[in-house]
Amino acid sequence: MALEITDANYEELVMQSTQPVVVDFWAEWCGPCKMIGPVIDEMATEYEGRAVVGKVNVDNNSEFSAKYGVRSIPTVLFFQNGVVVDRSVGAVPKSTLDEKLNALLS
Repeated sequence: MALEITDANYEELVMQSTQPVVVDFWAEWCGPCKMIGPVIDEMATEYEGRAVVGKVNVDNNSEFSAKYGVRSIPTVLFFQNGVVVDRSVGAVPKSTLDEKLNALLS
């Protein structure tokens, strides 16, 4: 299961992580977000111990969303050492997300 990332724990979970971090920006009312949600949960299990995988509910955590200019959801950001190094917008196949994360792990 993906971690719940909030404005309150963002610094600890994303900025201070020594592992790559994948963050899914989503909302309850977003159809494409519901399609990608299970993929993000699956990735959290598959990459456990090698990467941090979490979700940010944009309706409840606007500070984090605004900081990274998230205007369309779902948006998945990939962080390395607290810096956004890649992003994916829209409901993309799991293989696309895997490819982006594996590039950070190699």
